[in-house]
Amino acid sequence: MATTKWALDPTHSEVQFKVKHLVISTVTGSFKKFEGEAETEGDSFENAKVRFSADINSIDTNQEQRDEHLKGADFFDAATYPQLTFVSTSFTKVSGSDYKLTGDLTIHGVTNPVTFDVEYGGAAGDFYGNTKAGFDVTGKINRKDFGLTWSGVTEAGSIVVSEDVKLSASVQFTKQA
Repeated sequence: MATTKWALDPTHSEVQFKVKHLVISTVTGSFKKFEGEAETEGDSFENAKVRFSADINSIDTNQEQRDEHLKGADFFDAATYPQLTFVSTSFTKVSGSDYKLTGDLTIHGVTNPVTFDVEYGGAAGDFYGNTKAGFDVTGKINRKDFGLTWSGVTEAGSIVVSEDVKLSASVQFTKQA
């Protein structure tokens, strides 16, 4: 069976993260620049090989001062580690449109295995004759596992930033000719 290549379509995709702030509210951020690709056997996504990277300098939390802090040495250290990367090790169907995506996530120069829940939204043709496939990806990591250990505590003893980070992506891939 022929290998099919799929390219991530950034204009129809978004990559976000959510972190609890002061344990009472959630800050949402996104990466504005990213790229990815998938390889499948034929048109089935079972056992697809997926690669993804995001540009750390493209972090956007809707607050410039916070973005600069995240890009700095306290957190991502974008000058030293400009990319977040993910390389899959397995992509397995659970049931129906539900899959598990497992792979190696590298942030801040530290690589750990992670598993994401994936919902396959289906495939469709667009106005230009291209075949598109859509996915919603969700998961959770502990930022300290990746060397993002900065922590602040308020005078009242509240933790400023939680360790758990929720990751979510809505992505669309375009089948390559």
